[in-house]
Amino acid sequence: MIAERGPSTVERLRAKLLRRPSEWDSWYTGLEGERRVGRELERLTTFGWRVLHGIAKSNGGDIDHLLIGPGGVFSLNTKTHPGASVWVGDTMAKINRGQPYPYVAASKAEASYVRRVLERHCDFSIIVEPVLVFVDIAALDREATQHVVRVYQEREVSALGPLHGVLEPDQVEQVYAVARHQRVWLRA
Repeated sequence: MIAERGPSTVERLRAKLLRRPSEWDSWYTGLEGERRVGRELERLTTFGWRVLHGIAKSNGGDIDHLLIGPGGVFSLNTKTHPGASVWVGDTMAKINRGQPYPYVAASKAEASYVRRVLERHCDFSIIVEPVLVFVDIAALDREATQHVVRVYQEREVSALGPLHGVLEPDQVEQVYAVARHQRVWLRA
């Protein structure tokens, strides 16, 4: 977990007191954003959803969140940009009208990866929808042609809760049983 690899509490406090930015500041901001989205997702368990957080991948990266339930399987990628205005197009996002980031393309690729891994161990085909969640932003503008990735602000992920008709309860449990085993992801 990133919190274990970062600077100690004393080192972070010292950097704050001296008003020195740390290379870990953005990591901790991102981690807090993931925790906030995680809390929103946990609220969906009352609707029959299963949630996994911070799934380690063999390439050293991770899947921020995996949501498995009656409405299907969703791979959630969380991005935290405090106070920013975000524009999301077909393949990229711009933060405060700056340089493009490949967030949309990365979310699509991650969902494809999740589908391949899960289908290897389940006896039925699985559709995994990519979701891009922005945390702590001032504004979100979604391009009208962008329909490939669901794009939400953190509080909007609750819109996934009422979805149903994709997986039967036994399929939800089978996918969840596969997804929660670390070796599945580390051997992919």
